Amino acid sequence: MILDTLQIPIVLAPLAGGPATVDLAVAVSDAGGLGFLAAGYRSAADVAEQVRGFRARSDKPFGVNVFAPPATAAEPGVYASYVERLQHEARRAGVRLGEPRPDDDDWEAKLAVLSELAVPVVSFVFGCPAADVVAALRARGSEVWVTVTSPAEARHAEDAGADALVLQGYEAGGHRASFSVGDESAYGLLALLQLVAAQTDLPLIATGGIATGRGVAAALAAGARAVQIGTAFLRCPEAGTSAVHRAALATAAPTALTRAFTGKSARAIINRFVREYGDAAPSAYPELHYVTAPLRQAARASGDSDTVNLWAGQTHELGSDDPAAVVARRLADEARIALRRANDLLANGGR
Repeated sequence: MILDTLQIPIVLAPLAGGPATVDLAVAVSDAGGLGFLAAGYRSAADVAEQVRGFRARSDKPFGVNVFAPPATAAEPGVYASYVERLQHEARRAGVRLGEPRPDDDDWEAKLAVLSELAVPVVSFVFGCPAADVVAALRARGSEVWVTVTSPAEARHAEDAGADALVLQGYEAGGHRASFSVGDESAYGLLALLQLVAAQTDLPLIATGGIATGRGVAAALAAGARAVQIGTAFLRCPEAGTSAVHRAALATAAPTALTRAFTGKSARAIINRFVREYGDAAPSAYPELHYVTAPLRQAARASGDSDTVNLWAGQTHELGSDDPAAVVARRLADEARIALRRANDLLANGGR
């Protein structure tokens, strides 16, 4: 497995929507971890270009993350009143709201590209691909990882033939990786690790709220083979994170799960938009993602922190603006110290 070849058990979260860059993925892979490219919100041609760009700069392993398409489209009646409520936000920002539409995010074309390019690791969020899709990617030499948020989703992914499971805890920033668009049972990472480890022998990669070496050590001690980290890399110079997002991440502002921006639960730093629209937002992804996209783009450009989606995990203030390689190696070094300390405590009866 790819995990066996890593020098440090650090996996870069895909960070779709702007922060993900080839520079960031290369930096983490070259530091001994596993860099990831984000296929989400990109065309298949863009994904192919990014894969070739990575390979031109590094011979290290890497992964590409893909959004599984929604099982069904949301009915217009579900979100029509919410879209109407947002019209005054558009007028204030001087933009038009986007058109709500169902979308498979170029699913078939991306699968074809990833199969052709034989990417080392292909991971999925928002659902589990069918067993024949998993088998086809594995036949091309790719490992298939599926991101899950519950023991039931983990069983589904294992039955489909996944090589590894990425366990996303409630603490994680950005979108919930759950297979369902609607509300679902939310597990903290430590609870999820213990529950899934009790039912499978597949390698587990832990993600959600991990921002220090102590967090890395805790996840490894709980049964993870590696950790996947996103928010702690968002302020690195290699990331494509916007200036307004970087500034918010450096504060101790609280976060919350909200559907306000995209119609799917996602953890963001609480701002005016979350407060005003969080309770009203229906489950309608990706339809509402496209509706609010012009608002969010305008807010990023103008530095309006109250109208942009400030995705962040619960420990976001523990990040830094150091280079990604420095962050990755520091996390690994701190984890070694934390694990040695834990071992000493066990050896000395807790003293």
